[in-house]
Amino acid sequence: MNNLHFLRLNFLQTFNSKFLNDQRFPLLALFVIFGSISLFAQECRLTVKFDPNKTPLKPDYTNNSAWAALPFVRDAADTFAGEGLKKEAKDVDVFFIHPTSYTDQPVSAYPWNADLTNQSINQRTDNGSIRYQASVFNGAGQIYAPRYRQAHYDSYITKDSQSARQAFEIAYRDIETAFKYYLENYNNGRPIIIASHSQGTTHAIRLLQNYFDQKPLSQKLVCAYLIGMPVYDTMFSVLKPCENASQTGCYCTWRTYAAGYFPKDYVAPKVDAVCTNPLSWSTEKTCVSSDFNKGGILRDMRKIIPGLCDAAIADGVLRIHKPNFTGSIFLNMKNYHIADYNLFYLNLNENAVLRAKVFSEKMGER
Repeated sequence: MNNLHFLRLNFLQTFNSKFLNDQRFPLLALFVIFGSISLFAQECRLTVKFDPNKTPLKPDYTNNSAWAALPFVRDAADTFAGEGLKKEAKDVDVFFIHPTSYTDQPVSAYPWNADLTNQSINQRTDNGSIRYQASVFNGAGQIYAPRYRQAHYDSYITKDSQSARQAFEIAYRDIETAFKYYLENYNNGRPIIIASHSQGTTHAIRLLQNYFDQKPLSQKLVCAYLIGMPVYDTMFSVLKPCENASQTGCYCTWRTYAAGYFPKDYVAPKVDAVCTNPLSWSTEKTCVSSDFNKGGILRDMRKIIPGLCDAAIADGVLRIHKPNFTGSIFLNMKNYHIADYNLFYLNLNENAVLRAKVFSEKMGER
């Protein structure tokens, strides 16, 4: 199976349900990563071949505008759920790669990659994943989140594999360029947390393979949070899954589904994916009670909801029972991809803070 077909199958598994917009399905809007969510159609709308000469201009990472989050700029990542602005830890960095926010009906002849001058896309990124996901790392480290010419959502489902592969390559090269610039101009030797969701995880896996796995930079890796896409232990030579809450130099990963739910395209190899339970920070297949859920968030970040859901690992994914909040009786979601961060917000925050603290203490002992 080629890499693109592999990505397509897994993305279809992730988005097999057709998520409709906020006005028609208000309960879906409680879980936010895009700000406004377009129709996720399974029929590809990209009808032209990829043309590298007509892709948007490359981002210039010397300009602050090429970043969705920087520690010395007040941005959406500074908003921490329940507490407004929370002071950043200064001795660890977080490099966050946001998920797909380029989901619009294409309006140009060459829509494969996002144009970073498109303020609508940028606002969806900022008001969605940066505010509701990147912000979880406040207190753990200084947050850096590059904008990049992300591949359109339809790149995952098109039959034009060659064009899609080129679109993903453009997106990854931006991430790599941003990471190099970050290392050379911002890092100053500090430990690093790599964090991502969905398409961001597609690129984060490759970044880890190229810069951390069996590389000197692995000595600086606090943890990688590779959320929203399947990760297999065969993807890395040395890098391993975290097995407890304080382990460092490892990775955590999960995809969230309703208990007992199987997407139509769920095939045997997918059950071998690595999965971390964010309520126990273990890969053991034990159900962990919602009593251990410190608090999740819905649309209103000022309201933390303790005990929002339980969590158990089964078949290579994270299984939960229906979240417990006012009005959840009407919730009928089976695929909780959009809420991978929301459901476990405080647990994720406390874990990132803990791993950063443990890593820094180890560094101080050397």
